[in-house]
Amino acid sequence: MNSPSGFAGGRVLARMTGACITLSRRAFTGHSLLALWLGLALAFQSQASSAQAYPTKPVRMVVPLVPGGSVDNLARALAQKMSESMGQQVFVDNRGGASGNIGTELVVRAPADGYTIMPVSMTLVVNPFLFPKLPFDVVRDLAPISLVGAVPLVLVVHPSVPAKTVGELLALAKAHPDKLNYPSAGRGTNSHLSMELFKHLSGAKIVTVPYRGGGPGQIALLGGEVDVGFYSIVTAVPHIKSAKLRPLAISSKARSSILPQLPSVAEAGVAGYEFTTWYGVLCPAATPPAVINSINEQIVKALRSPEIAQRFAYEGAEAIGSSPAQFGAHIKAELARWEKVVKAADGLRAD
Repeated sequence: MNSPSGFAGGRVLARMTGACITLSRRAFTGHSLLALWLGLALAFQSQASSAQAYPTKPVRMVVPLVPGGSVDNLARALAQKMSESMGQQVFVDNRGGASGNIGTELVVRAPADGYTIMPVSMTLVVNPFLFPKLPFDVVRDLAPISLVGAVPLVLVVHPSVPAKTVGELLALAKAHPDKLNYPSAGRGTNSHLSMELFKHLSGAKIVTVPYRGGGPGQIALLGGEVDVGFYSIVTAVPHIKSAKLRPLAISSKARSSILPQLPSVAEAGVAGYEFTTWYGVLCPAATPPAVINSINEQIVKALRSPEIAQRFAYEGAEAIGSSPAQFGAHIKAELARWEKVVKAADGLRAD
């Protein structure tokens, strides 16, 4: 029988075969060796058949955040499309709390059989440095399936701020250190991390003003209570068109098709700056590679559909779809980057 590479059964067969080699051949008669090999073959066939049959029951998609946010919205659109193509329901189970850590721990402890998956945002790679006593390790305890999409942010200022470019904003911050301020929706949120990265790379001294969520912070910026901030394109565009906010740059590495006239922050003078709210899907670490590859194929297929493309565009997101290995490399790179940013930022880490 031809068996796809990466099956868990193959690993079991290799381990058990290795163990057999280390035993004395004298311990086995011809009949017992035959029985052993038949048992191994049956075990291998059982594992392979199980992977090939996936899925045979509904799949739970644990969203480690409360309903209504961008992760939840994109997850529900993805779950619906995957349900249609997989022939089994993919249902969303919101388990919010502790910046996503409660839902993440639930997934880590779930059976590694492919029937529990988790969409995440970039808080996954920031939380290990914000919360030093997490009961799980992102790399050790979770297996990447696919990078799903990314949403760039817009650096905007209130019209009262006399800066029309990133260079002018930095000059203003240098001339008046700690006079400019920005709204934060909470430690580790996009509004906080995007600006802390900006400060870290540019050396600008801009003061954090905490608010109870993104909505109050946005209202504060629109009212001139605070001076500058990063917001998603979908959120910012209406206020840019009404001249209630002045855009300076895009947070992503490349320019945005939605606001093509704006340079990227890096292009505008802050070398190395790149910030996108990315999304991906993971599962428990011991999930068989063949099952992971099957889920990956379904996710990539869903992302290529017109319905998902339209939904992602509505959220200001770019649909990506990657291999598990590519997403794993992205996670490790992001962990290394945010460890440096959190250590350099004041008031980020929760001791």
